Amino acid sequence: MRVRQHLLSIVFAALFLISLGLQSLAGLAVVNEEHVEHGQPVETWVQFVTSSDFVVDVAENWQSEYLQFFAFILATIWFVQRGSPESKQPGEEGVEGDDEQHVGRHALPDSPRWARVGGWRLWLYSNSLLVTMGAIFLLSWLAQALTGQVVYNEEQAMHGEPAVTLAEYVVNPDFWNRTLQNWQSEFLAVGSMVALTIVLRQRGSSESKPVGTPHDVTAVEG
Repeated sequence: MRVRQHLLSIVFAALFLISLGLQSLAGLAVVNEEHVEHGQPVETWVQFVTSSDFVVDVAENWQSEYLQFFAFILATIWFVQRGSPESKQPGEEGVEGDDEQHVGRHALPDSPRWARVGGWRLWLYSNSLLVTMGAIFLLSWLAQALTGQVVYNEEQAMHGEPAVTLAEYVVNPDFWNRTLQNWQSEFLAVGSMVALTIVLRQRGSSESKPVGTPHDVTAVEG
């Protein structure tokens, strides 16, 4: 029974690991085909998954995904969309009062401990989701920059061009091409979810309003 209560997290964790594993195998096959064509020794799986070629591809996807979450969480504090279950009710913009958030003296008997205290601990816990998403985004972006620089300099060396520093790479079109091609797709996906859930339904999903709910009803989930 306890496993069933956590199946959503378990299923997506399994899908993530399977996808990451398959990505590593497909990437290894591509790299080794290129090595064979150029008369270079093939790489082992361990060599590939610890290489900058693999890490940069993973990092650039992670940073864009966590930017999506960071931006969406932040935006839903202050902006609303009438009719979307992804939005708060119009007129409820902002961080809301302590009574609505059940913090401090308004905390419930079973509220998390840091929700019952004041000061920096309450502030940190009140913003812990946004802080965590932002931190993962920045760390992934840094990993993308560092490993992307290595890959870019390898390509530069192959063409007899000089290597670039990290500062030079982060203003290079290659870095921003890798970055922005993911950002635009993430913002499109989030915006589509917000807008399409106004008029479209999926019976049984918590991300959808109940099928018979009027289009202009906001912040109601099935």
